[in-house]
This record gives sequence, structure tokens and C-alpha cells, in this order.
Amino acid sequence: MQTRYNQMFDQLKKDNQGAFIPFVTLGDPGLEQSERIIKQLIDSGADALELGFPFSDPVADGPTIQRASIRALDAGVSIADCFELLRRIRDYNADIPIGLLVYGNLVMAKGRDLFYQELAAAGVDSVLIADVPVREGDPFRKAASDAGIAPVFIAAPDSSHLSLNAIARASEGYIYLLSRAGVTGAGQELQAPASSLIKTLDEAGGPPSILGFGISKPEHVKTAIEAGAAGAISGSAVVQRIEDNLQDETAMLKALGDFVTQMKAATQRS
Repeated sequence: MQTRYNQMFDQLKKDNQGAFIPFVTLGDPGLEQSERIIKQLIDSGADALELGFPFSDPVADGPTIQRASIRALDAGVSIADCFELLRRIRDYNADIPIGLLVYGNLVMAKGRDLFYQELAAAGVDSVLIADVPVREGDPFRKAASDAGIAPVFIAAPDSSHLSLNAIARASEGYIYLLSRAGVTGAGQELQAPASSLIKTLDEAGGPPSILGFGISKPEHVKTAIEAGAAGAISGSAVVQRIEDNLQDETAMLKALGDFVTQMKAATQRS
């Protein structure tokens, strides 16, 4: 089956480019503004989207993205609002891959099968559950596959060879490859993974590896692609531009647009 991710990666290969994928929290800083933000990311050249549901205990996220969740929750944004926003984003762009990054509690609170079914109806392509490792992922993977959604798992720099093979076999769409251990954040220098790590995932038959954590500059994107990654995800650096311009939406959207354009330009392979 030719998925939106397949189509994206095929086109990027023809264009000799990697993927740039921005992350934002749905509903931050408010529902209507969040929609305008996400549309700006698309219009500025994002190859795909990684979107988060606001959550009270985002253990994999650093302070910048934690504050984004708090802003959305303080604005009264509900999970039902997020589903509706996802539907509007899909209506806005029929082709861009939309990935969701969530926590297991949110999945189970709604009911695992129903959660994935409703996401599929909203036009979501993949789901990464940040606190569910591959060894515990089979029930989630089955529910995702039954709904036609790609399950995505995280590969860490210290993952064993056995784990990397399991992650490659279990993941669809792409693999979220961490540049380092710890939580999200743009305040540290990028630690590019060894090319051998990406090669192991490729040889195990995994989908393309996308590097995340600490991606905040165009040179980070170039480094990721030179190491063999198929692209890069940037979250905290994107969300920081929202936080820096909460009182001026025009400036916020310009800052986001400029950032995405610069990061996307860095995906061009030499």
C-alpha cells in the first residue's frame, strides 16, 4: 500500500532532499491560533507534521514543550477539540503526512481500538506513544494496523542490536531516532548518531530513520542527513518561537515561517 509517508520519501529521493518535520502541541496557545500555526508550518515547506496532544505529565518532553501543554490545557483545549482540529488540518492539506506523538494514558482513557479508529477517520497517518517501548508495543501496534495507522517506535543511541532489530520490524512510516538520551530540548549541542546505528535499522528492514531531540539549527539538519538519516524533526525550537511571540501573532507566524523555510533548505543533499 502506498502511504503518504511512502509518497513523501519517494518524492524527496527524486528531489535529492531529506525531510524536515516540525512538531507543535495541538491547541497551543489556543485552538484557533493553533490551527493558524499549523497551516503556517505547512505553507512554509514542512514535509510532514508531528503533532502532540496536550497532556499533564509529558515525561519525555523538556520544559519548552511542557509549557506548551500547560498553555493548551489552560485554554480549555480538550481531546475532542484536538480530534476536530486534526480533521480541519487534513481538510486543509490532503497529502502531507500527519504523525501524532502521545502518551499511553491518553490512548487507554479513550479505549485503544477506538482511539486509533478515530485518528484514522481524522486523517492521521502515524502514532508514536512516547512512553510505550517496543517490547510492550504489540497491542498498540495491532490496534494501529487494524485502523490503517502506522505505528512508530523510538530508537535510542544506546539501544541494543536486538532492540534495534525489533524496532525496525515493528515500525511503519518512519523510525524516530534519538540524537541523545534524556528529554526533548533545544539547549544542548546535537549529538549525531553513528551511521552504523542507521545502517543497522536499514538492514533490519525498517522504514526511514528521522532524527529528533536537539534539532534547532539548519546545520543540525545537515548533520543528521550526512549521518544517513532520512530527515529531522524539530520540536522545542519550533515551540519556543510560539512562546517568544505570544503577544504578537503576526510576528509569531513570521518567525515560524522563516524557521521552517531555513530548516527545509538545509535538507538539500549535496
